Amino acid sequence: MKLHYEKEIDIHAEYDVLVAGAGPSGICAAVAAARQGAKVALIERYGVLGGNLTTGFVGPILGMTGPGTMRDEIVNILGVPDNDMIGETGKAHDMEKAKRVLAEFVAREKNIDVYLQCSVFDVIQEGLLVKGLLLASNEGILALLAHTVIDATGDGIVAFLAGAHVEKGRDDGLMQPVTLEFRIEGVDESRGIVCIGDVDTVELNGMRFLDYCKQCADEGKLPQHLAAVRLHPCTRPGERQVNTTQVNRIDSTHIADLFPADVELRQQIDLLVDFLRKNVPGYENIRCIQSGTTTGIRESRRIMGDYVITAEELAEGCRFDDVVVHRAEFIVDIHNPAGAGQAEASIQYCQPYDLPYRCFLPRNKDGNGIEGLLMAGRCISGTHRAHASYRVMSPCMAMGEAIGIAAALSARHHCTPRQLDIALLQKTMTDQGIVLFD
Repeated sequence: MKLHYEKEIDIHAEYDVLVAGAGPSGICAAVAAARQGAKVALIERYGVLGGNLTTGFVGPILGMTGPGTMRDEIVNILGVPDNDMIGETGKAHDMEKAKRVLAEFVAREKNIDVYLQCSVFDVIQEGLLVKGLLLASNEGILALLAHTVIDATGDGIVAFLAGAHVEKGRDDGLMQPVTLEFRIEGVDESRGIVCIGDVDTVELNGMRFLDYCKQCADEGKLPQHLAAVRLHPCTRPGERQVNTTQVNRIDSTHIADLFPADVELRQQIDLLVDFLRKNVPGYENIRCIQSGTTTGIRESRRIMGDYVITAEELAEGCRFDDVVVHRAEFIVDIHNPAGAGQAEASIQYCQPYDLPYRCFLPRNKDGNGIEGLLMAGRCISGTHRAHASYRVMSPCMAMGEAIGIAAALSARHHCTPRQLDIALLQKTMTDQGIVLFD
């Protein structure tokens, strides 16, 4: 059964740049475009800015990029400037503080209009040209027009609605599991261990802590899929950021999957707190004090573009003539789509790598370029394994900044992002201190 729906809608506003999604990449895209003089709209479906920095409750900020990017500004205002690539020395930031300082960071740019509690539900499109977005808001449907639209939704919602070529997961279609991170207090710092993840060798009871957790899972003290217990330090002593809850075989682009996953993840929080109290020295008096507002999604849509980057290129430290993100770095971190821990037998490390502009330009299934649209964040054009490296927040911030500048320049020079002079984009970036070349 089908329903035909038709409605005449007034144009609410026109902009140079529309940014859909106010997470790490979206905030940086909006601010970068505004600093280039563009009139910008930043659209966020929740009632607070920040995405995984706030509502997603992800910490610490992982990954690295080359010098001079907006990532440096963000980690400084959050109070975690010493965060390292995989969290060996970094700490999880104060999520409540992040809600305020990120809002202030955006509010300082007077040419950004922020649309909170507004969801993108369709694109305004003529053929292959994206001309704006339709939003569901408390005022009803809002129609926004723009010269250039940036999809920073993480799930590639705008690109999907515009007819882009979408891929999801590995060859069998499975994607990395969803997680709900949470924070505990009451850890005795003189005894309470830290475990940053599968690369950590910290010991408990004479054995590697993660091996101990696996033993506990085998003994029934933990569910098998929760055997990788990750305990990150926080900016306040006595607290830990716990990245352990997990539900497999979830597709976050399927609405029916989301509520059952959320229920299970929240039940796992109590289970894990009880496990830590009973089995880990220094954790006897802990309690959960915060958790994510929304399910943590590692992987959903990947939007295929002019270039599809691979994990092999990242491992080799690839360089590109059309570089817009330089010296990004993170491991190929594939949380097991079908079980606990890592999907691969050994962690693949990467040399600091570049991301080319072509990865941010979407195409449809016929190979035709979709115009007026750029991507930023984890939905850019890459393989399942490559995505597992660049999906973390530091590279995503650098992506957002680069693409925000590209969108503003496209509007200023009355060209599509695909027609933009790459040399002009790179010069604009390097002129403001972003390092793009060795």
